Amino acid sequence: MRVTVIGLGLIGGSFALSLRAKGLATRLIGVEANPLHAAKALELGLVDSVLPLTEAVEGADLIAIAVPVDVIPQLAVKILNRVTENQIVIDMGSTKGELCEIISQHPARHRFVATHPMWGTEFSGPQAATADSFAGRNVVICQKELSDTLAVEKVESIYRALGMDVLEMDAEQHDLHAAYVSHISHITSFILSTTVLEKEREEEAIFNLAGGGFDSTARLAKSSAETWIPIFKQNKYNVLDVLREYIHQLNLFRKALEKDDYKALEQTIARANEIKRVLHK
Repeated sequence: MRVTVIGLGLIGGSFALSLRAKGLATRLIGVEANPLHAAKALELGLVDSVLPLTEAVEGADLIAIAVPVDVIPQLAVKILNRVTENQIVIDMGSTKGELCEIISQHPARHRFVATHPMWGTEFSGPQAATADSFAGRNVVICQKELSDTLAVEKVESIYRALGMDVLEMDAEQHDLHAAYVSHISHITSFILSTTVLEKEREEEAIFNLAGGGFDSTARLAKSSAETWIPIFKQNKYNVLDVLREYIHQLNLFRKALEKDDYKALEQTIARANEIKRVLHK
């Protein structure tokens, strides 16, 4: 299988490495706008060659789009304008609403499978890519009914071969749930880190006193704005909804502490502890 990966950062690079490790690709072609990333991807063996978009798309069996989400919709249209009935296009972005709406009426929509591998780290660039990234993770496929049946089956078989479980959602449902379980985690980490940096002026104190709890919570604050601003922009209304509830819960906690209502705090923590039941099913 000849595979073209557009965007050779963390997700695209890891996808390429995973395909190579599993022997699923006979040739891996990259498309990368950043010359430094392109050179690093070749150096690390993520892909066999880096080509211009038009040349890379031609003859590819599978075309994977792994660029920031604000770029994906128009890029998807551009690629769908060129694909044949034997080619499959997927995206790997964390938002789906705008993308699915923009491509909904395209004549080649059936050649597109909208996917979101539920994996990522705070690191970016080709050097962050790993070959075992997707194993044991979930991948969401959106609007499956609008894609060619054989194309969906092929994409699902690839993800399963990488060790992933396949879930199905519509685009709106996906974006809402992603806001609650993924996007808010990054916002929390960004704001926690800026709060600490604003209030704690001694960097040495932060370094010496920050324990595992702070480190694990602040880890996501190292994620790049280039990736996350487009996500917040595209999923703005779901993220705002999450933020309203999050701020409401923070205010309840603050008010309970101000009033020495430790019973209320105990109930809040007990309620929060229930998340372990959900996460360890």
